[in-house]
Amino acid sequence: MCPSLVPFPVSSNYGGEKITTLIISEDSGSEDLETLAIAVHSVIGLPTTIRSLKRKGLRLEKGQILDRDYTGPVLEEVLKTNQVVHKVPTEGVYRGKHVVVAPIHSKNGKIIAALGVVDILATIDLQSVFQEYTSVLEEVEDAKK
Repeated sequence: MCPSLVPFPVSSNYGGEKITTLIISEDSGSEDLETLAIAVHSVIGLPTTIRSLKRKGLRLEKGQILDRDYTGPVLEEVLKTNQVVHKVPTEGVYRGKHVVVAPIHSKNGKIIAALGVVDILATIDLQSVFQEYTSVLEEVEDAKK
């Protein structure tokens, strides 16, 4: 069976032990990428997008798959440049919002897909957050004395 046609994890034998694997390739479609996209989205809870090199993928928000034929300008850029990209797109569904998109590589290092999320950290002033955190810790330590 062609790896891009394996829609769900499959069992195989590896060294005599039966293991379950998930196979994606540059030809994977939304059905092939769904379990990975749902896992990432469930962990981070942020809008999540994914697509393979040759086929469109998924867009998830608020625990729902909103689009099963999705691509966006930053996903496309990452597939061309093979680099992690942090930017605010000027077009598409996430225009005006900070996003970060990373390439997904095969075992031999070839780019096969791109995965992106809305980047809420880009909108937070981390320096002030950590300064506030330090002052809170100092207050707690002083209160213990």
